[in-house]
Amino acid sequence: MPLKTYGVLVARAVDTRREGAADTPHYQIHLTDDQGTHYRIAVNVESQEQPSELLYLVHEDFRHPVTDRLTGLAGGWNTLPSGPGGPNLDFVRGNLFDPSKMRALPPDVEGPDNDLADILDHYVRDAVEDPSARLYVFGERWGPEQKIKDKVFGFLPGNGVHDIHMNQGNSPKFRQSDGVWQDGGLLIHFPGRSRWVAVFLAFQSQQWKTDDVTGHALPPGGGTRPEPDSQPVRIVAALVNPRGPAPEQEKVTLINASPGPVDLTGWRVIDRLGHGGTVPPGPLAPGACLLVPLTDGAQLGNHGGEISLLDADGRKVHGVSYTADQAAREGWSVVF
Repeated sequence: MPLKTYGVLVARAVDTRREGAADTPHYQIHLTDDQGTHYRIAVNVESQEQPSELLYLVHEDFRHPVTDRLTGLAGGWNTLPSGPGGPNLDFVRGNLFDPSKMRALPPDVEGPDNDLADILDHYVRDAVEDPSARLYVFGERWGPEQKIKDKVFGFLPGNGVHDIHMNQGNSPKFRQSDGVWQDGGLLIHFPGRSRWVAVFLAFQSQQWKTDDVTGHALPPGGGTRPEPDSQPVRIVAALVNPRGPAPEQEKVTLINASPGPVDLTGWRVIDRLGHGGTVPPGPLAPGACLLVPLTDGAQLGNHGGEISLLDADGRKVHGVSYTADQAAREGWSVVF
């Protein structure tokens, strides 16, 4: 079953603690919300399964429509209903980042800037020192534990968020936590700098091709993290704000980057909500581009959105996202 209580915590970081324990060590963050409620954020920096090093990716200037969806959320804990309509994170379906760019790091070793705890400390300490900075922490809530002091920072009641990492495609041992649109993550907003920093984490034991309903790894083996430039057919541009009155005819441009033809029969282009139409069937020659008009209710909103390309089996081949700023110029295609 998926996480019991998935959502996002909006709060200010006030302290940190590096946890050097040998059993499932964490990087601990102490946060308080605008009402003075205390939380502890337990971020995994090592896996219980081999390989033990986590995969990580940091976007120092994160630009994605999810940041606009977070605007207006109340400070403190916000429970998020399952599904693609809100600001939920999904590493497979949300087109948040390129998984091939994730890298493995050890949890905590001697020396500066050479382990995952160092990476987290760099960005979180920056937020601690900036009173206007707010952390948006995605994961599963625990507490409040009314009569139990927090074991790390000592506040009462104990209260916090964990599972701040990918939460699908798990190995059989942790399969009960699989789900879609419930991945964890850490986004830091620095309003004075007009900047978002995003930190994404995953276990090397997790798979990246998952069922759209359960989040379980798809057979055989689910498929590992994609390698750079491994997608033969990709989305390279989209006309999301055509000239003329609504409803306009939005279009997506595909390219076959591989050295051989690819049969696109049965393939689809979909929006964030899964609406979309079929790609013109037949082979796409090596190096050729194809303009795909969107049909069947697909909408590429001018306030930002996501576009995904699915193969004939319904598996995601490629995905992109665009922001409201990128969609602002009428008649211009967004180039990815």
